[in-house]
Amino acid sequence: MDHSSADEIQRGAAVEIGKDEYGISQVLLRSPRGASTRVSLHGGQVRSWKTERGEELLFSSIKANLKPPAAVRGGIPICFPQFGKRGSLEQHGFARNRIWTIEENPPPLASTDSSNKAFIDLLLKSSDDDLKTWPHGYELRVRVILSVDGSLSLVSRIRNVNSKPFSFSFAYRTYLSVSDISEVRVEGLETLDYLDNLCNRERFTEQGDALTFESEIDRVYLSSSDAVAVFDHEKKSTFVIKKEGLPDVVVWNPWDKKARTIPDFGDDEYKQMLCVDAAAIEKPITLKPGEEWTGRVELCVVASIQ
Repeated sequence: MDHSSADEIQRGAAVEIGKDEYGISQVLLRSPRGASTRVSLHGGQVRSWKTERGEELLFSSIKANLKPPAAVRGGIPICFPQFGKRGSLEQHGFARNRIWTIEENPPPLASTDSSNKAFIDLLLKSSDDDLKTWPHGYELRVRVILSVDGSLSLVSRIRNVNSKPFSFSFAYRTYLSVSDISEVRVEGLETLDYLDNLCNRERFTEQGDALTFESEIDRVYLSSSDAVAVFDHEKKSTFVIKKEGLPDVVVWNPWDKKARTIPDFGDDEYKQMLCVDAAAIEKPITLKPGEEWTGRVELCVVASIQ
């Protein structure tokens, strides 16, 4: 495991805990067939997801700043309680910047079968610093699950431990690794309305049968189905993204001009990545005191039918 420490703790054959170069704990999950995922407590963020052949499925920028509290460009950052700049907080909220903890005995997770799977439970609670900018008491739990077949699931639960209601947005900012963005298409978004962030969030309707890429894109597709497919023609493989409790889908690629303006992103890296995010953005989620919300995403890779 990368940067693992001498005091690495074994949690069964499939879960290892170590530390990165900055002393932050990270968790390595392995499936019996050899697939793996690496999760950092910096941001509660999945940093790596590999097939049983060792192929990396998530994009991470070579310019990413891995030192806390910076947001890390790549993997699957968790955007909470705000997405983008749609509010008064820092971009994408603060959850991706915080140091999370491992939760040894989380509350039972309904309708989630984690038996015979490698998983880890992470927890983030409201801090004094958070309360200064977002005065709401919350508990954010994430279970990261790696199945025997190598599929990756994230289940998030947000509980209002406050005495008054609050509203939030949420997204799994999912940086997929692709061979060539010009050879990628996305299906499952046909006929949907979307908000175009390149046109002041103006609302449009998707006209194409599939989404292909030849310039910058930054859209929030609304009220989508529970499955989206990302076809990579060069790799002859397809990402299948299934989701629950997350009605929206964000699609983002900065393309060449925007890429050159992003400090923690290589000039040509836009060719090898695509963000496709399961999200709840257009209609923020409101929780009354004591209420809990659950959102799930499952990622798998299958061979494309040619």
